Amino acid sequence: MVWRVVDTAEAVFEVDDYNNYVKVQTEAALRNLATNYTYDSHDDVKISLRGHTAAVAEHLKNEIQERLARAGVEVMEARISHLAYAPEIAHAMLQRQQAGAIIAARQRIVEGAVGMVEMALDLLSRRDIVTLDNERKAAMVSNLLVVLCGDKSTQPIVNTGTIYQ
Repeated sequence: MVWRVVDTAEAVFEVDDYNNYVKVQTEAALRNLATNYTYDSHDDVKISLRGHTAAVAEHLKNEIQERLARAGVEVMEARISHLAYAPEIAHAMLQRQQAGAIIAARQRIVEGAVGMVEMALDLLSRRDIVTLDNERKAAMVSNLLVVLCGDKSTQPIVNTGTIYQ
């Protein structure tokens, strides 16, 4: 944090030790800030400490300024310079982040795959390439989703028969 005394009378007479007051109030503001935001988020909608540093820094600066105004101190800049979990919870939080990232990635994959399946069915229908009944559409959708959403590469299977007996 970068700060300066702008009113020496308030800095001397309103608080016992303005240096200590700045330190205590800054730490209190920082702790309060940490309770208002998540550490990390996987979308751009929710503000997080790690993902939206400019917005968080502005919030921190404003909160510290509110606390220090009575001591005649002006906050010129405030930001978080180092952000990390405590060692005793770092591993658990890393696992949580990884799980969240996997879920977010899977959601995007499924959304994309469903869009591609929808596009494929629409194109087949519009171009009159093949006419599919509901059962064949369901089989095609199932096969495409397996191929598009799977973790591993697919192995082709040649069907020489029919799905109908």
